Amino acid sequence: MLEEGYAAVTTRRVAATAAANPGLVYYYFGTLDDLLLAVFRRGADKALARQARALASPRPLHALWELATDPRGTALLLEFMALANHRKAIRAEIASYSERYREAELATLTRLVDRREIDLGGVPPSVMAMLMPSIARTLVMEDTLGVKGSHEETISYIEECLRRVEEHLGQPCLPAPDPASAAGRVDVSHDRGDR
Repeated sequence: MLEEGYAAVTTRRVAATAAANPGLVYYYFGTLDDLLLAVFRRGADKALARQARALASPRPLHALWELATDPRGTALLLEFMALANHRKAIRAEIASYSERYREAELATLTRLVDRREIDLGGVPPSVMAMLMPSIARTLVMEDTLGVKGSHEETISYIEECLRRVEEHLGQPCLPAPDPASAAGRVDVSHDRGDR
């Protein structure tokens, strides 16, 4: 999958790579979809375990950010996502694991905010649980393509925000949504010099 893309994966090629009889692949996995699901589940279970360790760490937001920006596995995940366009079982499994991942993150963020252990500056935990991995995924995907524009500044800004959120309660990095704003958007046009 990593070398030639998901379309190049066949049970015969898997068997050849494993130096095994193609019949064994069918015996243990049944279909190619079953094999691909097993590979995905194994990786997703490992990702959930890494996330659990990050959420339990003394600096969970930093740990989650480091986890999300780690390029290992991103190429394989992108192949699975492309495969999901053609295989419903893979799509359903990716969706299921993604929901579990986000729910765990949201539960921890909500707990930390409720206990006043972190201050998200008015940004709801559900929004933060969406923003952080989305920005990280974009950075990793663009980096894979060789796109580097604004990456250094974005990473520095996010890391400073995380430092303030975790270490300086009462000094939120992200401004709260302006209730007077019709769109309810967060104003991020502030001067970065004071951040």
